[in-house]
Amino acid sequence: MSDSQAHLLTQLAACLGPHGLLTNPDQIGPYCQDWRRLFSGRAIAVLRPADTQALSDALKLCAAHVPPVNVVPQGGNTGLCGGATPDDRGLNVVVSLSRMKALGPVDRTDGTLLAEAGATLASAQDAAAHAGMVLPLSIASEGSAQLGGIVATNAGGSKALRYGSARDLVAGLEAVLVDGTRLDLLRSLRKDNTGYALRQLLVGSEGTLAIITRVRLKLRPALAVREVALCALPDDASVLRLFDIFRKRAGDVLEAFEYISGTAMEIALQYVEGLTFPLSERAPCYVLVELAGQDSSLRATLESALEEALEGEVAVDAVVAESSSQVAMLWRLREEQSESQRLAGASIKHDISVSVPAVPTLLDKATAACRALMPDVRIAPFGHVGDGNIHFNLVQPEGMGADVFLREGKTLTHAIHEIVHDLDGSFSAEHGVGQLKTDMMETWRGGAELALMRRIKAAFDPEGRLNPGKVLPVN
Repeated sequence: MSDSQAHLLTQLAACLGPHGLLTNPDQIGPYCQDWRRLFSGRAIAVLRPADTQALSDALKLCAAHVPPVNVVPQGGNTGLCGGATPDDRGLNVVVSLSRMKALGPVDRTDGTLLAEAGATLASAQDAAAHAGMVLPLSIASEGSAQLGGIVATNAGGSKALRYGSARDLVAGLEAVLVDGTRLDLLRSLRKDNTGYALRQLLVGSEGTLAIITRVRLKLRPALAVREVALCALPDDASVLRLFDIFRKRAGDVLEAFEYISGTAMEIALQYVEGLTFPLSERAPCYVLVELAGQDSSLRATLESALEEALEGEVAVDAVVAESSSQVAMLWRLREEQSESQRLAGASIKHDISVSVPAVPTLLDKATAACRALMPDVRIAPFGHVGDGNIHFNLVQPEGMGADVFLREGKTLTHAIHEIVHDLDGSFSAEHGVGQLKTDMMETWRGGAELALMRRIKAAFDPEGRLNPGKVLPVN
C-alpha cells in the first residue's frame, strides 16, 4: 500500500468514526464477491457510514485523492448480476450502508414511510404493519435485501402486477453524488412539475449515478381479506386464459398471478425440505393466485373464477387455502424456486420479459429451442405472468458436470435471448444489468438510447468512478 493510500485510510477512519471503516482483508473479502460467486474483485477498504453527512464527507476525501478512487455501493449483496461487486482494476472502496437502518416515521395521512437505505425490506414491511399499513413490495430476499439496493435496482417481485415495481412505490429519496454533494429529493408531493424528475433517474440506475441514502416509500392500507389458490393447468397455453378469467372476475383485487412450470415444481419438492404437494395429481404447469381486499366476498369471487376455469378445462385441478398456515404453505412452493434450483445443481438464469400476450409463445419457443440443443437439460421456468416477467431458468442435466453445463449452456442462453429479442422483449426484467449483461446493451439498447445513457452518466459522474463497469458497456 502506498503512503497516499495509507493517508487516505487514516482520513476515512477519522471521518467515519468507530466501526465505520474495514481494512482487514478477511473482513473486506465477503464484500468483494457476489453471493452467486460469479464475480470477485478487490478493494482497499469498506466504508460503513453512520449517516448521510459521514458518507458525504468520506466521498469528498475519495474524490480529492490522487489517483482517483472508485466507489462501489453495496446493499444486502443479494443481486444476481454482480452489480454491487468491485472489479480488480484501479483503486476501489466499497460503500455499505448497513449501519444506516433507521425506520420512520410512518405518516398515515400521507401514506408513506421514511427509511434509511440500509434497512432491510422485511424490517420496513414490519414497520408499516405496526402502523396498520402495508408496504406492497415482496421479493424472495426481503430478509436481507436493503432498501437502497432495492430502489437502485428497481426490484419487482410477486406483487408488481397490482402495485408496480419499486419505482412506483418511491415517493422521494435522498442521495449523495460521487463528489460528496448531497441531493435532497425527499419532498413528498403528489404533484410537482418543476423540471426533470431526478429521483426517477436514480431509481433503477444500479448505483452508477449516485448512492441512495434515504427513501420515502408509498404505503397502502392493510388488507383484511386474502384468498389464495394453487391451480393445475393442462398446458402453458391455458395460462393466459386463466389470467383473463381472474382479471374479468377479480379486477383490481388480483394481487398476484404466479406461474410455476411442472419441472420447477418437481425440483422444489425434491430439494426443499418441508414442502408438500397439495393436489391429487401432477400437471404440466401451475399458477398461484392471490386476491386481496377488504370485502369478505373475495372467497366467492375466487371460487366462481375457479369454477369457470375447471368447467372450461382451463384448469384441471385447484386447491384453496383454508387457513393462514395453508396460505404460507402454498406460497412456499413459489418462494422456494430459486433456492431449490440452487440445491439441484448449476443453473443458468434468464430474467426476461415480453408482453403479457406473448408469454405462452415465449415458453413454447424457448422450451423447444433448449430441447433441440440439450435434450436432457432441466427446463424450470417460473415467474410473474401478470407483468410478462418469466425467470426462464435451466438446471444442469443429471450426469453432466457443472462446468460442462455452464460452458455449453451459453448456446442455450443465446437461443433464448434471440427469441426474446424477436418478441420485442427485454433481457433484464427486474434483476438489472450489473456487470453480467453489459455486453448486451449495445445490441438491445444501442444507438440514441445508449448514447443518452452515457451522457446522463457523465453528467452525474464525469470521471466514471461510481460503480464502474456496471450497466453501460466499457468503451
